[in-house]
Amino acid sequence: MKKIIASGIVFAPFVASADIMQKINENILQPFINILFAGAIMYFLFGVMKFVLNQDNETEQEEGKRHMLYGIIGIAIMVSAWGILHFVDSTVSGIR
Repeated sequence: MKKIIASGIVFAPFVASADIMQKINENILQPFINILFAGAIMYFLFGVMKFVLNQDNETEQEEGKRHMLYGIIGIAIMVSAWGILHFVDSTVSGIR
């Protein structure tokens, strides 16, 4: 019986930190990732628009290609960050 009470005292801070981590994830990190994800998609679409509308100008097409490449890289980073956040959230939630 003493071991159960002692283990409850030892693991109590982890349960409290799991709740705090989940609230930070839901209220701060997820909206921030969503905004950055939307920005990366808009940047990619801006590059597509620049590439398509400037068929006669080679330098503008190259700039559009760069915008598309950087937009894809940004989307990949945001998807990775989203996956990492879900992994951490499920791991921390499993402690409860």
